[in-house]
Amino acid sequence: MPTLDELLLQMKPITLAEMSGVKLMNRTDTKFVTTLPQLLRLLQMAQDDYFVQDIDGERNALYDTTYFDTLDFDMYKEHQYGHAGRQKIRFRTYVSSHLQFMEIKTKNNRGRTKKKRIEVTDMDLADTAKREFIAERLKFDVDSLQPHMHNYFHRVTLVNRAKTERLTIDTQLQFNNVLTGVSKDMGHLVIIELKRDGLVFSPVLEMLRQLRIHPHGFSKYCMGAALTNSTLPLHRFKQKLREVEKIMRIED
Repeated sequence: MPTLDELLLQMKPITLAEMSGVKLMNRTDTKFVTTLPQLLRLLQMAQDDYFVQDIDGERNALYDTTYFDTLDFDMYKEHQYGHAGRQKIRFRTYVSSHLQFMEIKTKNNRGRTKKKRIEVTDMDLADTAKREFIAERLKFDVDSLQPHMHNYFHRVTLVNRAKTERLTIDTQLQFNNVLTGVSKDMGHLVIIELKRDGLVFSPVLEMLRQLRIHPHGFSKYCMGAALTNSTLPLHRFKQKLREVEKIMRIED
């Protein structure tokens, strides 16, 4: 079996400029959780139907993300109880390009996700521009926010030939809880996310079905927080945590 890097090199590249029409800032997301060996099989199947994002020769980029939450962890709790209109705020750094953005994501009761972001140079919430951006878009008060969860992972981005969807593939996921100091290495776990406008045709869905990789909700913030902060309530996350732990134990 070829390695991940070898398979990515076999795929036809697409540049950021060529991807300009596939931003999908207002989209539906479907997540899948699997293992690295299964991912390698999927990439072999997807060679003819997908381009791989290539930025200056890099096809598997390192991402560094810090999530903020309120002092009472309201964003974590809203997600846990399935509230409509739930939000997350994070700072994401694209390590190779040194670009950093502050992003606010809102998921409505129809399952659509809207993301707004601005480029920043640090995570200082005393900054006027950041405070104004947050005040206009986040329902929580800026002064109630604190850094909570840090993660980093490598991401591959695929685009279908019709350029109607993006498929992000995250590997080597690691969590570090800023408040508790607890870390968690997720091993060979792989998070795949299909991002598209509405329910347009997606070639990868049949491939995933053949590999028995099924939709599986996975919030990096909430799963990371639940795994590294024992004081947080679990409730609806318990089953998902058991499923993730089971996948991580699979030897392919």
